[in-house]
Amino acid sequence: MSTRFEDRTDAGEQLAAVLTQFRERPDTIVLGLARGGIPVAAAAAKALYLPLGAVLVRKLGIPGHDETAYGALAWAGGRIVRVLNRPLIARVLDHGVRQEWLDDVEQRERAELLRRAGTYPGIRHDLSGKTVLLVDDGLATGATMRAAVEAARSAGAAKVVAAAPVGSVEADEAVSRVCDAVLCLHLPGKFRAVGSFYRHFEQLTDEDAITVLNG
Repeated sequence: MSTRFEDRTDAGEQLAAVLTQFRERPDTIVLGLARGGIPVAAAAAKALYLPLGAVLVRKLGIPGHDETAYGALAWAGGRIVRVLNRPLIARVLDHGVRQEWLDDVEQRERAELLRRAGTYPGIRHDLSGKTVLLVDDGLATGATMRAAVEAARSAGAAKVVAAAPVGSVEADEAVSRVCDAVLCLHLPGKFRAVGSFYRHFEQLTDEDAITVLNG
C-alpha cells in the first residue's frame, strides 16, 4: 500500500482542495482536533482563508488495549462532553474489565483535558450560529471526532462538518450519524493505523500544537 500523504500539511492542503465551497465564508471556522489534527486544520484553513482554532479531545482507551476506544471526551466552552460506546463497554465488562478501571481512565483523561484547556490558544472561539469544519489527521474509530461534534453543537454551532484525510469505513459511518456531513479523502477497505497513510507522521507535543495555533 502506497502512502497517500507526505505529511499533515500536505493532507490539509488536499482536504482544502475539496472543501472549496467554504472558502472565505464569513460564518465558517476550521477547528483542528488536538493534537494531530491541528497541523492538518492549519493548512486547510490557510488555503481556504478561514480562521483557525482547536478543539481539545481525549480518547478513552480500554485498559490493556489503549488503542481501542470505549469513548472519548471533548472540551468546549468551559465544559467537557463525553461520548461512550455502550455496547463495547458491556462487552469488555463481560470479559473481566472492571468498571473502576474505566472510571480511572476517564478521571485521568479529564485531568489532562483541563490541563490543556489552561495552556492552549484558539479554543475559546464563539461558535454560535457558525459552520464548524472539524479536522483530524485520520478517523480510526471515530470516537474523538464524535465527541468533538457534540462539543461544537453544545457550543452553539449551526452546522458541523467533519473532515479527515483518511478513515475507516466504520468510523466514517459512525461520525456521519452525528454531524451534517463527513468528508474522508480515502476510505480503504482494510484500515490500519492512521500513520501508515503518511510518509512523515511524527508525534506532536503540546509545544508543537501551540506554535501552530499561534501562527
